[in-house]
Amino acid sequence: MAKAIKQIQHMRISEDDQRKKDLREIEDSLLKNKEALLDTLDMVKHMHDRGVISLLGGLFAEGDKVLQILIKKADTKETANTLKNLMLMAGILGTLNVKQLEPILLKLNAGIAQVSESKDEDDKMGYFDIVRSLKDPEINRSIAFLFEFLKGMGSETSHLERTTQLPEHQAHHANDDHYL
Repeated sequence: MAKAIKQIQHMRISEDDQRKKDLREIEDSLLKNKEALLDTLDMVKHMHDRGVISLLGGLFAEGDKVLQILIKKADTKETANTLKNLMLMAGILGTLNVKQLEPILLKLNAGIAQVSESKDEDDKMGYFDIVRSLKDPEINRSIAFLFEFLKGMGSETSHLERTTQLPEHQAHHANDDHYL
């Protein structure tokens, strides 16, 4: 009959063999991620060439001072108002219909181009010149466009305003269809 094993001897890997195994593992990983590593090294080279690495090194070396300055600057009423305004503007940008805005921006660009091409003369326009210019189809379209714009600006929008209402009224309107 076989004898029971009473003592287990663990195989010890020499330090040199462990080092070879670790290096092989690293080498395999490098080869497996070759493209990503080359892209990363290329990006780091560009950062170094443009001084970003030394800038980051300086920031990390003086990290406590930089962080203290940032915190002092962030802890002002102006910064809080700026963040509030940025959030409000981002919310407004989300409500803009870009498809409707594009023709208006194109017309605005055309108007700016027209003004920049015109000569800066001191010619004064009289009342009769203004009345005569109304016969110009482009000016007539622009005035009609302006009146439609002004009509839209004058329309009632208080039910859509979120920042001028009291919080209890905002909660009341939150379930309305125009907020969905």
